[in-house]
This record gives sequence, structure tokens and C-alpha cells, in this order.
Amino acid sequence: MGDRNIFYRICCSCCRGDEPEEKTPIISDTLLYFAQEAQRRRSEQANLWSEPHDTSHMERDDDRELYNLLQKRAKTRRGSQGYRRLSFDIHAVRQERRDVLGKWKIILENLGFRAESDMLLNVTSATSYSSMRNAPQAKKLLDVLAQETSIFENKMPAERYIFVLDRLIALDAAEDFLSKAKTYYPRDQSPELENEGQDSAVVLIKKSNEINSVTDEELEEVDEDALLSRLLEL
Repeated sequence: MGDRNIFYRICCSCCRGDEPEEKTPIISDTLLYFAQEAQRRRSEQANLWSEPHDTSHMERDDDRELYNLLQKRAKTRRGSQGYRRLSFDIHAVRQERRDVLGKWKIILENLGFRAESDMLLNVTSATSYSSMRNAPQAKKLLDVLAQETSIFENKMPAERYIFVLDRLIALDAAEDFLSKAKTYYPRDQSPELENEGQDSAVVLIKKSNEINSVTDEELEEVDEDALLSRLLEL
């Protein structure tokens, strides 16, 4: 009997030794990193932050306004009247920024940069100031665009476009861009441009109708914080 007990102890000990150790699930750090990166890219693509390097989104009034709207909506019950009202406000701010971006894209395409326009306009928080070669000149050109064209609708120009102008300077196309911008989007409408102004009004009405026909899915976009939370729950 004693020998049998010893035999069982030895066998059980060996069997236990062969059992795989319980693995600690690989979570968080890697998943959190990719979730945050996905959140950042989505936020930058949707919001077109005026100052891409301001991660707090509080330095400029317009960035702060949009950021506060997003934060307020994140704390509001989805589907409620307040949520939809905030979604309309957020959509309006985002659409205004898309309209400015669209003007830049039209000019770039007319300059022959149809294939490169998206790349030239791509500015994110990862875009480094140290990569700029002609920052002072780009800043001066941005001021001229703000003063002598209607691209920014009489508002303070977004800093993100300094990077775009720096790239155009390197391509020797910045002055051509400025000339086209003055032609397509003049600061003051003259009588000769009255017909063009009427055409622009038609375009604005069309855009207004597009905004008014926004679907619930477009308005009730996933909040950045909610997206991150869901990713971490997977």
C-alpha cells in the first residue's frame, strides 16, 4: 500500500508538470495603442483640426468650439433631441472645414496636381515642423490668401495650410496657387463677376440642401471616446 501511494504521488507530480501553464492574456498595452492610433486618425480626418499639433484642441477658438461640442455630445444620450442637435452643430462646423479644404483641392487640381492633391493636403499631428523648409515664406503667403481671397470666408486661416504652402514652395508652385486663388475666390465681388456670384449662390443652395438631407447615420457618428471604449472591450 505504501509503495502504491508513492507511485501515485510520482505519477501525479509528473502529470502536473506536463500541464501547460495558464497564459496571461495579451491585452491592453498593444490593443490600447492601436485603438488610440485609430481614434487619432479618425478624429483628424473628420475634424480637420486648424492647429494639428495642438493635441488639447484648445489653443484656437474654432478648435476649442468643435472639441467642446464633441465632448458634450459624448456625454449626451444617443438618439435624444439634444444629441441630434449637437450632431447638427458638429456637422456644420466640420462641413465648413471641408468646404475650405475643397477650395484648396480645386485649385491644386487646376494647377495639374490632380493625382497629388490628397497627398499635398494631408496634414496630421504627426507632420513635423522640422520638415518645413520655407516656414516664414509659407506663413506670409497664408496671410496674403486670408487678406486677398475669400478662401477662408473672412475667418482666421487654419495653421494646417502653412504645411501645404511649404510643400508648394518646394515645388515652385506657390505663386501660381496664389494667382489661381485670387481668380477663383476673389475677396470682393465686382460687377463683372456678378454672374459668377449667382452661380456660386446656386452651389451654396445645393450644399445647404445636402446638409439638410443628412441622414441619421451621418449625424449620429461614433464619438471618439465611445469608439475607443468599444475597441478596448473586444
